[in-house]
Amino acid sequence: MRKPLMLLILASLVLASCGWRDSRVNPRNWFGRGKEVAVATETASPVNPLIPRRSSILEKGPVVDRSVPIGRVTELRIEPTNTGAIVYATGIAERQGPFQAKLRPSNKELIPDENGVLTFDFNIVYPNRATPVGSDLTRTVHEAHSLSKQELARIRVVRVVAAQNAMESRRR
Repeated sequence: MRKPLMLLILASLVLASCGWRDSRVNPRNWFGRGKEVAVATETASPVNPLIPRRSSILEKGPVVDRSVPIGRVTELRIEPTNTGAIVYATGIAERQGPFQAKLRPSNKELIPDENGVLTFDFNIVYPNRATPVGSDLTRTVHEAHSLSKQELARIRVVRVVAAQNAMESRRR
């Protein structure tokens, strides 16, 4: 009885020291830590102020999207779940009081580009009134987005874009 027990204990110790933590089979290693990458800024097309806007009394105005990109992204991590993964992003706003934080897919359908890159825009809405700048801690915003296993199957890189920078995490 002692020999099989000792053999079982020895086998379990050898198996435990095999490096499960660094293995590709371990779901916690599917994506690496977020790294900062350069972001290209785009200029908006100018609106011609000489062309009048047509309106009607009964016509509802378009829904105005007041969201703007957050100042900068400071952390990006992807945590596996039973149904897929959750993308967590942390950013610092330009001033205090941001609300309605969203991680919006750039292409609106959660379909990665031809290289397998899924890009999220980290957007927030500021209050209409002036607010102080304050410290980084008072301007920190956390947001998350859930991805299913089917969506994860096509994704190689997850990128979160802010106004000043972008962070991405690659699949290992």
